[in-house]
Amino acid sequence: MHIQVQGADIYAYTGGKAFNPTQPTAILIHGVLCDHSVWALQSRYLANHGWNVLAIDLPGHCRSAGDAPASVEAAAQFIGHLMDAASIGKAALVGHSWGSLIAMEAAARLGARCTHLALVGTAFPMKVSPALLESALNTPEQAIRMVNVFSRATLSPPGGAGSWVFGAGMALGRHVLASNARTNLLHAGFKACDSYTGGEAAMAALQCPVLFALGEQDQMTPPKAARGLMDAARTAGRHVSVVSLPSGHNQMTEAPDPTLFALRDFLAK
Repeated sequence: MHIQVQGADIYAYTGGKAFNPTQPTAILIHGVLCDHSVWALQSRYLANHGWNVLAIDLPGHCRSAGDAPASVEAAAQFIGHLMDAASIGKAALVGHSWGSLIAMEAAARLGARCTHLALVGTAFPMKVSPALLESALNTPEQAIRMVNVFSRATLSPPGGAGSWVFGAGMALGRHVLASNARTNLLHAGFKACDSYTGGEAAMAALQCPVLFALGEQDQMTPPKAARGLMDAARTAGRHVSVVSLPSGHNQMTEAPDPTLFALRDFLAK
């Protein structure tokens, strides 16, 4: 599905289903140097169980045109414009890693238009080491390899049917990086994560329940790094659900079924 958002052609994977205005909608937002495909299992399931699904390619990424967002705030503003362009009154927002920050900031701005907020592999602050930022800028192939080694709990997760998630991650990273000749998407995404300061304020502004789906062995965004966000949401009176997943930072591919079940059960509430 393609949606015109402020003059840019934006791609959203719908799970093979036509948009049905009588159904609730979930918008799935990927992380740095990823695209809609990271949500393959989860988006197909939701699309076949009563949900409209928009698993997007962020602007400037792969099948989506436009300028790549340079900040979490800019990407969050885009989510609102996307909903307006698609005539979506309310939606559940689901984000992974950088996408979790985007979803969180967008949910705060959208207020009652966000029905659920699911944060997969999140942390605040989401700082990126200076060495990785430098490598992302000057030696991106090396940085992609570093991330794919460091972010995974195992190279062949049992739930992945023996798939080589490291090789798949390397291929996806190279593909996304090559999709934009104007912007180094790896460095731009990491810089946006590193620069974002609005996490706790966003939590305080939420008007919806929030799910934290966190990898037990996640070294990129360890579970303890989300505690401040949880406390801020609870202080604001929001309902907080926490699910521990048997994975590293690539929850959707390392623990596809547990990640799906966590989202399914949360969205059913």
